[in-house]
Amino acid sequence: MKKNALASAVSTHARLGGKSIGRWLALPMLLGAMTAGAEESKKEVGEIKLLDLEEVVVTGTPGGAGVRKLDASFAITTVDEEAIKQFSPKSTADLFKTIPGVWVESSGGVSGANIFVRGFPSTGDADFVTVQVEGAPIYPPSTLSFLENSTLFRIDETIDGMEALRGGPNPVFSNGQPGLTTNFRLKQGGEETEGILKYSTSDYDLQRVDGMISGKIAPEFYYMVGGYVTRSPGIRDAEFDSEEGHQLTINLTKEWGSGKANFYHRNTDDHGTWYLPVPLEAPGVDAGTFTYVGNTTKKRAVTVNANGDQIVYDFSQGRGWDGSVTGFNIEHDFANGWTVRNRFNITSGDANTYGLVPSGGAVPMSELAAGLTATTEFSDRTLDGDDWVQAVGFWVVEKDIESKSNDFSVSKTLDDHTITAGYYWSKYSADEVWSLGNQVAFEVRANGEPLTGIGCSDIPGAGCWAYGIDATGETETKAFYIADEWQINDDWRIDAGIRRETADTDYRVDSGPGYADGSIDTDRSLSDSKTSGTLGVNYTLNEDSGIFGRIGRGFRFPTFDMIREGQEVVQEIDQYELGYKFSGDTFGLFATFFYNDFTGLNFTPFPGAPTQQSGAEAYGVELDAQYDNGENFRVSVNATLQSTELTDTVAENEGNSAPRQPDWQIRISPSYDFHMAGMEGTLYGTLTAVDDRFGDNGNSQDLPGYEKVDLGVILRVNEQVTLQLVGDNITDEEGLTEGDPRITGNAAGNGRTILGRSYVFSASYEF
Repeated sequence: MKKNALASAVSTHARLGGKSIGRWLALPMLLGAMTAGAEESKKEVGEIKLLDLEEVVVTGTPGGAGVRKLDASFAITTVDEEAIKQFSPKSTADLFKTIPGVWVESSGGVSGANIFVRGFPSTGDADFVTVQVEGAPIYPPSTLSFLENSTLFRIDETIDGMEALRGGPNPVFSNGQPGLTTNFRLKQGGEETEGILKYSTSDYDLQRVDGMISGKIAPEFYYMVGGYVTRSPGIRDAEFDSEEGHQLTINLTKEWGSGKANFYHRNTDDHGTWYLPVPLEAPGVDAGTFTYVGNTTKKRAVTVNANGDQIVYDFSQGRGWDGSVTGFNIEHDFANGWTVRNRFNITSGDANTYGLVPSGGAVPMSELAAGLTATTEFSDRTLDGDDWVQAVGFWVVEKDIESKSNDFSVSKTLDDHTITAGYYWSKYSADEVWSLGNQVAFEVRANGEPLTGIGCSDIPGAGCWAYGIDATGETETKAFYIADEWQINDDWRIDAGIRRETADTDYRVDSGPGYADGSIDTDRSLSDSKTSGTLGVNYTLNEDSGIFGRIGRGFRFPTFDMIREGQEVVQEIDQYELGYKFSGDTFGLFATFFYNDFTGLNFTPFPGAPTQQSGAEAYGVELDAQYDNGENFRVSVNATLQSTELTDTVAENEGNSAPRQPDWQIRISPSYDFHMAGMEGTLYGTLTAVDDRFGDNGNSQDLPGYEKVDLGVILRVNEQVTLQLVGDNITDEEGLTEGDPRITGNAAGNGRTILGRSYVFSASYEF
C-alpha cells in the first residue's frame, strides 16, 4: 500500500508489519520448551503473579461470592499490587494494557481514554468498559460522550489489586456489562500497623507524594487511610502545572465470626490537559510532546448562544474528575447454608472537559488569500509566509453526574449446588452543558498563540461550525437475576445465570441551531426490558490445568447521547468462549478463544454528521503466558489476535474491519532479579508491538503499526526503603493512536500519538 500523507508523517522507526506476526506467535511455544527441570520460584522483588490457579476471584460471581481460578469458567486477569507498581501506569486506562483482548488508547492524558474490547465496534470512548470498586460500579453507564469510566478512578497506594473479566458471566451480574469489567480492591487494615510514604519526580517536573497507613482500631475492627497530592506540567509541556490533583481514601472493615462489612469513601480532585491530534505535517512539530495548551490559552471567552453572549472558561483545567465515591459491603453466613450479601455505592461530582481541538489541517500562511496578515494575540508578532496556521476550537463540556446502585443477593448451598437470587437497582443522572466548535486561527507552535487578523473561515478546509446543548437525563434500572453453580464432581463444574432488566429513561435536551437556544428539541421517556443469560462449564484436568467453555447473551440500552442522536436501539451481543489454563512449576498459560456477534450499532462520527448503522462479528484468541526459571528470570507474554468484520451496514463499509482496533498486539515483559552490595533489585522491561489499524468505519484513515519499549529498575535498599526508575517509550516512538475523527480519510494530516519519552523516579519508605 502506498504511504499517504498521514502515514508518512509518523515516525520512520522500524515497524512490525502484518507478515511478521508468525515470529511473535512462536514465542509462547518457545517459552513452553524452556520449562523442563526448573523449580517454582519464591516471591522476589517485583514478581508478577498473573497465573496462580489457586487464587480466588470475586468478579463475575453471584454477589461476589468468589471462586478459584482453577474452577472458573471464564477469562479473568488479576493484577496485584506489585505488578501495578512495576507497570507504573500514567493513568487508570494505561493499566488496562495488561489485559488480553483489550485495546487501550491512553494517549489523551490522565483522562479521556479510548478503550475497546474483543472487537466490539466503537468509534471512541469506552462503550463496553465498567470500572468497579469493591465489586460495585462507580457509574453504571460505561460511556457518555466525553466521559468514560476510567476518568472517575485514580490509582494510588490504597489499591490492593485489580480483577479484569472479559465477557463471561458479566451480562448477568452487577450492572450487566457485556464487555470488560475491571474491579479494584482496596487495601484493608490488619492486626499490625503498616504504611508507606512515597515521593515521585520525573524529567517533566512531576512532583507527587503518596501515603497510606492501616491498622487496628478495636478487636476485629480495622482501618486504612491513604491518598496522594500531585502536580506537573505534563509530558506535553503546557508551560504551567496542567496536571494537578489530590485524593483521599478511607476504608473501614469490621469482621465477626460469620460475616464481614466494610465502608469506603474516596474523594478525588484531579485533572490534566486533554491531549488531542496534532498537525503531523507542519514543520517543527514533535508529535510526542506537542500541545497547543499554554499560558496564552488558560482563560478564554467562549460564545454560548446565538445572541453572541460569552462566558470566560478556565481551559487550564483540561479534563478530569472532582467528586466522591462512597459505598459499603456486607456479607453474613447464616445457618444451614444461607448467605446474604449486599453492595451499595454512590458517586457524585463534576466530570468536565475543556480542550483545544483542531479543525481541519494546518497550512502555511502563503496558502491564505492575498493580503491577509496574521498577528499573535499576546506577543503582537506578525507571521510571515513560511509560518503555519490552523483552526483550533475551544471546546467546553461541563457534566454534573450522580449515581446510586445496590446489589442484594441471597445464596443457598444444597449439596453440590449453590443457588443465588439477586436484585440489582441503580439510578444515575447527568446534567450537562456543551459549547463545541468555537474555532479561532492559531499559530502552529507548541504552546502557540491565537491570532488576530485572520479567522477560522480564512483557513482552507477548516470546517468552521458550532454545536451546543443544555441537557439533563436520568435512568433507573431494576434487574432480577438467578444463578446456579453445580459442582457435579471433583472435575466438572457448571454455572448458569439469567437476568431480567428494565430501564426507564427520561431525557431532555436543548440543542438549537448551533447553540442551545432555550427551546427543548428532544424530550423523551423510554422504557424497555431485556433478558440476558450465560452458561459455562469448567473441567479440571488436574491440579495444574483445566478447560472451560461458555455461551452468553448481553445487551446495552440506549444512553443519553444515543437518544439525542436518534439512536433508540438496544445493542445485543452474543458471545462464545473456549479456554485452556495451565500453571506449572515454571510455565503458565491462559488461552481463550472467542467469537462475538454484535447487532444494533448506530453512531454519529461527529455532531451534524449522518448516523450510520452497523453490526459486527469478531473472533480471536487471547494469550496470557508466563515463564519463570525458578531462580532470577521471568518473562510474561500478553497477546491478542483477532479478526473483525462490519456487517449489516452501508454497502461501502460491508466487510470492513472494526475501526481503531488492531488485528494483533503483543506485550513481552522480561524481568531479572539481582543482588548488589547487600541489596535486592529487579531489572525489567516491556516490548509492545501493534499491527496497523484504521481510524474509521470506511477503513480510509490509516493508523500504522508501531513498537514501544519501556524499561525499569527496582532497588530494595533494605526492608523499608525502595527506589524505582521507570523509562516509558525510551525510543521516543511516535506510534499513532488516532487520526482525525472529524475528517474522512487522511486529508487533514492530524494525528494523536502515544506520549513521548519520559522517566519517573520514586523513593518509598515502608513501615
